[in-house]
Amino acid sequence: MKRTHISYSLDRTCMILLVTLALLSLILLLIVGQNKSSPSTDTSSNQQKHSILDQNLNDPSQLPRLPRFAYFISGTKGDVSSVKRLLQAVYHPRNYYLLHLDFEASEGERLELAKYVKVESGVMREFGNVMVLGKGDLVTYKGPTMIASILHGVAILLKQFEDWDWFVNLSAEDYPLMPQDDSVVYRFGFMPQDDILHIFSYLPRDLNFLEHTSGIGWKEYQRAKPIIIDPGLYHAKKSGVFWAKERRSLPAAFKLFMGSELVVLTRSFLEFCVWGWDNLPRTVLMYYTNFLSSTEGYFHTVICNQKDYQNTTVNHDLHYLKWDNPPKQYPLNLTVEHFEDMVASGAPFARKFAKDDPVLNKIDKELLGIPDGQLTRGRWCAGKSLSDKDPCVVYGSPFAVKPSAVNSQRLEKLMVKLLDSENFRSKQCK
Repeated sequence: MKRTHISYSLDRTCMILLVTLALLSLILLLIVGQNKSSPSTDTSSNQQKHSILDQNLNDPSQLPRLPRFAYFISGTKGDVSSVKRLLQAVYHPRNYYLLHLDFEASEGERLELAKYVKVESGVMREFGNVMVLGKGDLVTYKGPTMIASILHGVAILLKQFEDWDWFVNLSAEDYPLMPQDDSVVYRFGFMPQDDILHIFSYLPRDLNFLEHTSGIGWKEYQRAKPIIIDPGLYHAKKSGVFWAKERRSLPAAFKLFMGSELVVLTRSFLEFCVWGWDNLPRTVLMYYTNFLSSTEGYFHTVICNQKDYQNTTVNHDLHYLKWDNPPKQYPLNLTVEHFEDMVASGAPFARKFAKDDPVLNKIDKELLGIPDGQLTRGRWCAGKSLSDKDPCVVYGSPFAVKPSAVNSQRLEKLMVKLLDSENFRSKQCK
């Protein structure tokens, strides 16, 4: 009996010791694992802060695929120099560009723009990613011919280039606040800057950026119910729109949405608008044929009435604009006075600028690093010349991108705010 009791006591003691050792070992492993995974106490706040810019930047194989943008840049009579300047500011070999001077511009102006693209700019000629429309569309301001011209541009970009992700419509009054590729390299005397391509490479490819609302307010009586006629649809001479005496009720087949005419839209959604398997895009387009400022409602109404796309909207037009209080018909012309607010907004583009306003030179110098008359210099630009010769004549891979840790965070901060779970869904098609 005693032997049995002693054996039982020893077995029990050993068991307690084994369990105790196992628990101590587990606690030790957890402590060691935590120490390895946690940042050290003297790590700087910049290193501790989670940022998409910190993800595998030194290992290109771990980076997401860079997107491509398709730009439709439009202007009118007297806008050649502004369109050229805007093109130089937003140019990147990965993107595609379609330039359009409307019917009011002269053939000489179109030829001047085409000559710059095909002859004077060796880089654009080499990459073959810039086109100039040979015949201008007749565009009536605030008439449906504006949306017709944009859809014309979309159709050409869809046909000519198969691999772009987002469409951006800009006018001669727009200007970027950050370059496509942020690598304004130290050897040129500028700090590396923001990079639209890099930030967008981390975004889902199905996001459509357009400011929109169904609460159209005064626009119901001044835009939706009046019936306007745009002579540009059937005349060969430009004139203003005119109003019919009759008025109409709001549509019952779909819900109206309106917002900014400035949009950044996906290829998939625009394929639906142009080649739509559903009749909605054509029905809405016919409705907006008699609608004042149809560019402020067409895409917005189509996307928010189509279940496949209504959950892809981000309620922002990615532009900085300054309005009077109360707002007037047009946004204010931006000047040096607005520079700090433009930068703080985090928006990649701004509108509107007077031709050759001094603030454009300030943006070129402090945000884009563009020497006069040259392209925005990115990592793809491999030349080392500081002379008058454009160093981007010597170029490397258009896939080379090196984001800025400071300026890129402006756009990143805006995107984080827009895509925040509390903001994103609650502002979609409401």
